[in-house]
Amino acid sequence: MADENGAKTGAIWALGMMSGTSLDGVDAALVQTDGTRIHAFGESAYTDYTDAQRADLRAALGKWPDGPDVAPAAHVSEAAHIALARTLLAENSADLLGYHGQTLAHDPEGERTHQAGDGQVLADVLRVPVVWDFRSKDVAEGGEGAPLAPFFHHACARFIGADAPIAFLNLGGVGNVTWVDPRIDAPEAPNACLAFDTGPANAPINDLMLARRGVDLDQGGALALSGRTDEAIVQAFLDHPYFTRQPPKSLDRDQFPDLLPAVAKLSDADAARTLAACAAEAVAQGMTHCPSAPTRLLVTGGGRKNAAIMQELFARLSVPVQDIDDTGLDGDMLEAQAFAYLAVRVARGLPTSGPSTTGVAAPVGGGKLSNPKNS
Repeated sequence: MADENGAKTGAIWALGMMSGTSLDGVDAALVQTDGTRIHAFGESAYTDYTDAQRADLRAALGKWPDGPDVAPAAHVSEAAHIALARTLLAENSADLLGYHGQTLAHDPEGERTHQAGDGQVLADVLRVPVVWDFRSKDVAEGGEGAPLAPFFHHACARFIGADAPIAFLNLGGVGNVTWVDPRIDAPEAPNACLAFDTGPANAPINDLMLARRGVDLDQGGALALSGRTDEAIVQAFLDHPYFTRQPPKSLDRDQFPDLLPAVAKLSDADAARTLAACAAEAVAQGMTHCPSAPTRLLVTGGGRKNAAIMQELFARLSVPVQDIDDTGLDGDMLEAQAFAYLAVRVARGLPTSGPSTTGVAAPVGGGKLSNPKNS
């Protein structure tokens, strides 16, 4: 069915695309949704950035739209997303595309956030309407602009049949947690969701590995597993004022610049293990902000594949910790799926964030919708 403007109503297929602060690559996933309920999950795909692409992105980190090195980074983001979208759209159809872009800088206190990449470019090349620039409106209206996946997490909790509060922990470059009560119908309703960034997650470990060993990550946490935690460094890390702030709250990737210098005198293994412990302890501190203890914590993102981080979570948290894959959801694709879901919400005028997820004064629907220009 279609509305008076010819747009489809009911559930549609949307393709969501996400590249996180870990700078590993691009995820893309299809979701069938009406913007409220998840009807089905479709195919997904991933592509690594090349070393050259990753170098261009790293060169632009921390920079704003008019800064040096930003144009090459934007081109990398656009080209990589277009190539991956073409792969999926060759055998699947999508009515809408959600494009997050590459976060280079995030400063909600200054009411600005920067995701490199122009959604209009994708719309024109792929001939599909694109929703993009998801964060700017929230930040402009006083919100943190992050995290943005919570309303999707609420839908996921209902999709898997949860009947009591649960929490979703995403461990990307930065960690973020969403506490949801699936018994409440609308995610923007009071007491339905609480979300915030917990602290650094994979980013410091990745930066450590690049600086000391010339590789992008500690694969599987193997190096960290062989090391020992320096608890004095972990406790000093917890003195950062971020941990006493009340949520909602969000972080830039590099907001803990003292963390790597703190482990500088440790061996590679001990440094990696200590950084893993910091990521887990940040989550433990964050859980104290939840309205009630969740019945379980579902871990998603690349950090769940780091066995050292998972060991530290099991040891430091008092709630059951579970790999989200065990629920039938896809922990590798959850954020890409989130931006497919959010794209449909934007297109249909539904809110994508609210006071308890980003701290914005009232529920807001962020994002720009770009339709393909005539050839």
